[in-house]
Amino acid sequence: MSKREDSAKATIFMGASTKQGYEIAEKSREIVRSLIDNKTKDMSSKERAIVERIVHSTADPEYADITKMSKNFVEASLRAIGDKKDILTDINMVKTGINKYPGKVVCYINDERAVSIAKAEGITRAAAAIRVAAEEDFDGIVIVGNAPTALLEVLKLVKTNHMNVRSLIGVPVGFVGAAESKKALQNIDIPHLVTEGPKGGTPVAVATINSLINLKRE
Repeated sequence: MSKREDSAKATIFMGASTKQGYEIAEKSREIVRSLIDNKTKDMSSKERAIVERIVHSTADPEYADITKMSKNFVEASLRAIGDKKDILTDINMVKTGINKYPGKVVCYINDERAVSIAKAEGITRAAAAIRVAAEEDFDGIVIVGNAPTALLEVLKLVKTNHMNVRSLIGVPVGFVGAAESKKALQNIDIPHLVTEGPKGGTPVAVATINSLINLKRE
């Protein structure tokens, strides 16, 4: 394999674009793999690539233990990305972190309709934003990186056939409702990735979707 091909792989893994960046990327790749190799040996190559990127982004090898994917998650997600389906995020920070997606990435948390619904219904703006997405006939990949209430709202709308979700990255973070919402996701028939327990957040959400986008680009 040529240095250029090797460099391209490092770029895909970590966004390196210079010689120094490439060297850092390769060293990081080696460290990550040494830490989680035994934990990922039963995963497919694509699942392993996703977990490697999550561990690199968080510097936390425990994610190799707590990241769980449904059997159809990768396939369904790559198909949706290939079809340029919309991506919906629970907060703008997650939206901002998504790189080079050829389709549309949307977040309604600051939409006036979400603000109005939240006040009228006494729910979080994150949950209200999911309702707005449903009203807009959203059809695509949902990413919840922070708000358990948003994840629970997605599950409710899917169960009542008010929302079409191709796959769901459910990694809300925190000690109130995060673990419970992710357990609920694992009990519904949606292609999904979760991080069990309270851990998760924007870095995990962004690492997951960017890894999928890169896999599809390959």
